[in-house]
Amino acid sequence: MGNAARAEVGSVGFERRDVRKHIYYDVSDLVMERGHGIYLQDSDGKEYIDCASATFNLILGYSNHEVLEAVKQQADQLVHVTSSFQTGPINEVVQRLVDLAPNNLTKVHPKVCSGSTANEGAIKMAQNFNGGRDVITLFRSHLGQTMMMASLSGNAFRKEPFPNLFPGGIHVPEPYCYRCFYKQKPETCNLLCVERINDFIDYAGTGKVACMVVEPISGNGGNVMPPPGYFQALKKLCDERGIALIFDEIQTGFGRTGHMFGADYYGVQPNLMTVAKGLGGTGFQIAAILAEEQYGGLDGHHHSFTYGANVLAAAAAAKTLEIVSRPRFLSNVQVVGEYILGRLRQMQERFSFIGDVRGVGLMIGVEIIDKDGEPDVALTNKIAKSGMHHGLILRTSRYGFGNVFKIRPPLIITPDEAVRVCDQLEKCLSEVK
Repeated sequence: MGNAARAEVGSVGFERRDVRKHIYYDVSDLVMERGHGIYLQDSDGKEYIDCASATFNLILGYSNHEVLEAVKQQADQLVHVTSSFQTGPINEVVQRLVDLAPNNLTKVHPKVCSGSTANEGAIKMAQNFNGGRDVITLFRSHLGQTMMMASLSGNAFRKEPFPNLFPGGIHVPEPYCYRCFYKQKPETCNLLCVERINDFIDYAGTGKVACMVVEPISGNGGNVMPPPGYFQALKKLCDERGIALIFDEIQTGFGRTGHMFGADYYGVQPNLMTVAKGLGGTGFQIAAILAEEQYGGLDGHHHSFTYGANVLAAAAAAKTLEIVSRPRFLSNVQVVGEYILGRLRQMQERFSFIGDVRGVGLMIGVEIIDKDGEPDVALTNKIAKSGMHHGLILRTSRYGFGNVFKIRPPLIITPDEAVRVCDQLEKCLSEVK
């Protein structure tokens, strides 16, 4: 009897069977069955509050009924067509993105299917425009999973298995004020972390830089928040040296910071911007590159993907963008985020292993330290594991190699739900203490 014949019939049978030995990567022994709002429920009926919004992409939570209804209606008309043609959903997404983004970004490339391919395309656009080769990125940065993006991201362990990496990456220290690479203090450093980039350009590269790719707030890298004035100084440096500044807004976009984009929060206009994750609202796969007019002109055959510009996903994105544009949406993120940050700072006074609490809106990170103030990775992972017992799904930084756990629930979380998150987290921290 073949493998297919031995398979049990029906989805319930497959859910109950242990097929982990056939799945290439490690998975939990939990089987998740349904989700609604900020909640996820496993096959035993236990409910969890997802403080990671799945993979930080469910900004509208699980099973948002408005998005699902828009997708159902679109599915009856057209699911996919080559991007050589216009479609209503893609046209709407393009127009809404231009309306919401910083006003210098007037070109939209929707035929990308992930954050990785969006970042890669933005780099190609910069190289095509200015003829440069080198790409500057930050320590601890995470820009995606393709070979090019893994090569340019700022963690050596991600590159270790691969003999052939993408050349031309220049990695520079990030503006990590809590653990400053240059041993400075924010009030006296005069943004040395920006100034010293000039030395990396002059001595560590080929002499011709195409672009710098930076997350407004690091996602996987530990929720590092640049100090005031950092991005203004960085934009000035890039302009003076003819370098395209690319904002990776894949995690910070569409309200995560309490502003539509991280660029809005920091008050700076990048030359290009990439978006993905939250654009799908409740789990649909869609991404895009936004660029200034001058970065147009990269021929379609240089960067296009079969499932980019998918019509069904675009219907979800169009409804998502309409929802996040509603008057009270961003204010809710700001109010709830301020409450959670306030509670976390109270916990910091109580628990000596909390070294730093940093964030804005619902882009929040908590740094865990040992008695000497050094990163405590083991305790960080223990907190995340304990969180599951307390009904909280927590993600840690740098794929479990970091010492920051993150609070990034769906942006629809209510004030009452925020209280519940903080109460449960406090019980979790008391337990590990």
